[in-house]
Amino acid sequence: MNPNIIDIESLDTEGRGVGHLANPDGTPGKVIFVEGALPGERVGFESWRKKKSWEAAKITGLFRESVLRVKPRCPHFGVCGGCSMQHMEPSAQVAVKQRILEDNLWHIGRVHPERMLRPVYGPFWRYRYRARLSVNHVPKKGGMLVGFHERKSRFVADMTSCAILPAHVSDMLVPLRELIGSLSIYDKVPQIELAIGEEEGQSLTVMVLRIMAPLSVEDEVRLKTFADQYGVQWWLQTKGPETVTLFYPDTQQLQYSLPEFSVTMPFKPSDFTQVNHQINQVLVSKAVRLLGIFPDDRVGDLFCGLGNFTLPIARQAKEVVGMEGSEALTERAKAAARLNGLSEKTDFFTRNLFEMNEEGWVSAGRFDRILVDPPRDGALAVCQTIAALTGEYAQFKPSRIVYVSCNPSTLARDAGVLVNVGGYALKLAGVVNMFPHTSHVESIAVFDRV
Repeated sequence: MNPNIIDIESLDTEGRGVGHLANPDGTPGKVIFVEGALPGERVGFESWRKKKSWEAAKITGLFRESVLRVKPRCPHFGVCGGCSMQHMEPSAQVAVKQRILEDNLWHIGRVHPERMLRPVYGPFWRYRYRARLSVNHVPKKGGMLVGFHERKSRFVADMTSCAILPAHVSDMLVPLRELIGSLSIYDKVPQIELAIGEEEGQSLTVMVLRIMAPLSVEDEVRLKTFADQYGVQWWLQTKGPETVTLFYPDTQQLQYSLPEFSVTMPFKPSDFTQVNHQINQVLVSKAVRLLGIFPDDRVGDLFCGLGNFTLPIARQAKEVVGMEGSEALTERAKAAARLNGLSEKTDFFTRNLFEMNEEGWVSAGRFDRILVDPPRDGALAVCQTIAALTGEYAQFKPSRIVYVSCNPSTLARDAGVLVNVGGYALKLAGVVNMFPHTSHVESIAVFDRV
């Protein structure tokens, strides 16, 4: 076979097609990762990076097309780095992510779930309610650019629309270019942070302008005029996230709702919240249901953040304890509990969960069930601590653990600890398609003490 033509066998965790060159004896040889290729396709490729055991390549020809291939909706797909899988039929993307989760669980953690959950998915377009838009002045491309970075590049993509942003934000991309280009500090604005809140059908669109020089009086007038015309609330950021302050207008507060639990969550534009509000509602509902809470249960919510899971859990449990590494977030979670009338059923502690040990775990008291929702690094110290509880401390092992993950490899690693060391069974696992058209795999797993 021509060494520049290859059959694609699968997709990797970055959404690239995976194929193997053949060794002289016919066995699979060097791995080739081909951007834009899909399983079942035969493609021509050109490598742009070569290592001893693998190469990264771009597609140069399509000799056998997959039935899963579709025409990307966005005209900027392939250049913009915001999406990597628009060329694949959306439901097939979900199936691929499920396979990636299963492969990680086995190859990294050496565990198989007893049953795979049905994937959680929702709108495939216009879902992204949080985003960081980069800004750059490029005279060769007509002036100011506002959008995501180009794929594998620090350059800003020349975007005039975006299919994953809400329609009203997509329509603002060109006016935003014109606005930033008209400011006296146009070359001192590196990014715009987008956050959209929703409550009872009303929405608030917030944009945080990162500025590295003071605004002039004329600049302030232009920002206010834009806010009035497009229904935007401006915040300004001069340095780190702690400097984010409201500029104009002071009319509404960012918040999102979890109507099934009668919970309203206020947040600041610099806070971490899920990008996909619809899927977040389904995820919270599913996680609480999978916990199987009884009225007398004491539940732990680890890496609780603002209380996205804590407050819904409190509607069903006798007590829920939220743990978070940031004292500021802990205080925000307490305020949210007060707002929702749940202070008596909740407690919050600031703990470094990446350094959890047996003494720290036992000091928090016994939990019947816990929910774990860590960042990409996972919850290794927590899982190792729970797995090591024996003898008189065995009573501190929760009967059920629900693990919400944004990284299948660290979930798999931690699952291996709980199952192969800690005496738990992996009962259920499944994907949550929080980021359609990207290779990002969000997932949920349920562990029961054996």
